[in-house]
Amino acid sequence: MNYDAILFDLDGTVIDSLQDIVDAVNYTMRHFGLPECDAGTLKPHLGWGVGTLMKRWLPHLTDAQRDEVLAFYKPYYAAHAGDKSRPFPGIDDMLRRLRADGLALAIVSNKPDAAVRLLARDWFSDTIGLAVGEVEGVRRKPHPDMLQGAADRLGVRLDRCLYVGDSEVDIETARNANIDCVCVSWGFRTRQQLAQAGARVIIDDPEELTAFVEDKDRG
Repeated sequence: MNYDAILFDLDGTVIDSLQDIVDAVNYTMRHFGLPECDAGTLKPHLGWGVGTLMKRWLPHLTDAQRDEVLAFYKPYYAAHAGDKSRPFPGIDDMLRRLRADGLALAIVSNKPDAAVRLLARDWFSDTIGLAVGEVEGVRRKPHPDMLQGAADRLGVRLDRCLYVGDSEVDIETARNANIDCVCVSWGFRTRQQLAQAGARVIIDDPEELTAFVEDKDRG
């Protein structure tokens, strides 16, 4: 087989988490008397981690003020990350088939680690063996550090991993890690945006991922 493991982004890739993120951001904005958002305005800023999200959404604040906002947002979101978030249709069947094919599966996300582990526990405990999010001291995507760390913990070589995501951050991350990347069109970016960002493989349905992996193996 061409791959020993598949590493997945979380938000917009395997989990439809947009509304919980919007709700938590707006709860935080109301607490501080700051401008609220909707899904359409927030979506383009997602993927780089919550620190970057707040810098883009609140450019007029100082770093200290944004730190205060983040300190309020993170525990609130961690407590509500699963209120409305659910796996996208077809994800569970895809993951089970990939596991049956002998692949190790992991989630690697820029979302805070506590929320990543909560969502993985709630929805993927039977299929995904490792879930890691943003932690202090490890560079976030698009740096390759998180992917390398996940590969090490799975006991596989990084160059034997495939990375699956939904944004330009994920494309750049896979490029920096020098591994193959598959992008999904059902997440936070459109097919056109992914293509413009340099995506070489874009899928429109989870079943296409298993077909891609199995075709690679036959090839």
